[in-house]
Amino acid sequence: MSRAPSGRWALAAGLAAVAVVTATYRALEVANPAVVSTTFLLVVLVVAATSLLWAAIGVSLAAVLAFNYFFLPPLGTFVVDDPQNWLALLAFLAVSVVAGNLSGVARARTAEAVSRRDEQARLFDLSRDVLVLPDSREALTALAAAVGRRFDVGYLAIALPDGTGWEVSSAGALALVLDPRELTTAMAAAQTTLEFDARSRTYAGHRDATVDGHEVRLVPLRAGTRPIGLLAASGRPVDAGTLDSLAGLVALAIERATLLQERKTAELTRQSEALKSALLASIGHDLRTPLTAIRVAAANLQAGELLPADRVEQGELIQSEVERLARLFQNLMDMARLDAGDVAHERRRVHPSEIVAAARDQVEHTLVARRLDVTIDPDLPIRLDPRLTASALAHLLENAAQYAPMDSPIEVRAGLTAGGLEIAVRDHGPGIAAADLPHLFDRFYRGDAARARTSGTGMGLWIARGFLAAQHGRVWAENAPDGGARFTIVVPAADTLPPPATRDGAEA
Repeated sequence: MSRAPSGRWALAAGLAAVAVVTATYRALEVANPAVVSTTFLLVVLVVAATSLLWAAIGVSLAAVLAFNYFFLPPLGTFVVDDPQNWLALLAFLAVSVVAGNLSGVARARTAEAVSRRDEQARLFDLSRDVLVLPDSREALTALAAAVGRRFDVGYLAIALPDGTGWEVSSAGALALVLDPRELTTAMAAAQTTLEFDARSRTYAGHRDATVDGHEVRLVPLRAGTRPIGLLAASGRPVDAGTLDSLAGLVALAIERATLLQERKTAELTRQSEALKSALLASIGHDLRTPLTAIRVAAANLQAGELLPADRVEQGELIQSEVERLARLFQNLMDMARLDAGDVAHERRRVHPSEIVAAARDQVEHTLVARRLDVTIDPDLPIRLDPRLTASALAHLLENAAQYAPMDSPIEVRAGLTAGGLEIAVRDHGPGIAAADLPHLFDRFYRGDAARARTSGTGMGLWIARGFLAAQHGRVWAENAPDGGARFTIVVPAADTLPPPATRDGAEA
């Protein structure tokens, strides 16, 4: 419909050109038939090259009539005396028709070439979209949206068999509901012998369906020769060969998304197995050592030959190892809670000194014979989660006690900053190796020096970071300028409350 006005305008322009040529040559008294016919032929060829065939034929007939009436004897009549002039007129008309036809064919092939170029560009753009598709359940929806956007169709759906039903992911302005029975029939047809139609450039299995008055083209999605689903398209006409190529690209995208999901699942499985192995390897020694110590101490107590002081010592050893085991199992429980995301925090009013005291009590057995230098400035009440903060600080104190010399103090500095409560734990040990700094808070990580010096599971610092992250806090480690390691935690505080005042206005 859009080309009809162009044909009418070309016909009108051609007829006007024939009239102008006729009037001009009549005024100039040009009587040479070869000159006149050549001019008329030029007008016809221009119309044929720029418009439709019927417009060129109409201009050609008008040119023949004008040439015959005004320039071939006898003038002023449509009678042709010389038979050779009849041949010239027929040749003139034949050349006009042939030229118009060739011009139409050339324009059609040009339009087809442009259309194929555009389809190839769309396929290329879609192939780039496929490379950035997510490896999740939303991949099919994103793929359908990408296809619909690139090919500008009113409806695009990807239908995959799902047990006894169909999983359909659709996109586009049209809200169509595909009939599962029609999909099943089309899928059965796609599973027949695979044949290629060279004329339409498609493989077997294409079907047409009518959904809510809209024509829908169903194209098999094939992974190799195996159909894995159907592509449904409606709206803007798309060449059948292009649809087949599009279906092949969509099938590759689906296979890619499936492989990525399987790889992700395999990676999670591998990580889970590695985590289990690391957990067993990490706690194996820490379980064996206290159990052996408890068994030996219990056997000594049963012997009945110990002095009272030795019996007390063996009892204290059993209690210390039991507390060590309790601490280990608590770490395992905390690790499970962090993995499950089941760490809730509750803010309440507390003094920083209370947090330091609670952390010290949690690892009292580790801090035996250790000197703690605690500085808190100012010790004003704040609102945060004291339980999680104290547990995180306890892991830092335990870590400092394990790696610092027995005769050196452990320094704890606490204070309020713009970021909240800041607590730094500093030891006077050998410090942290540069290679270990980026991995200190990884689960089960223990540097070579740490494995050589003491036992441990490598869970403590990871748990501390998890407890702090649950309340939007953070922790980092660094080497102190004059030796030793310093661990710093910052926990956001809701507010800082001034100390309560007495009746006379003095601070309590």
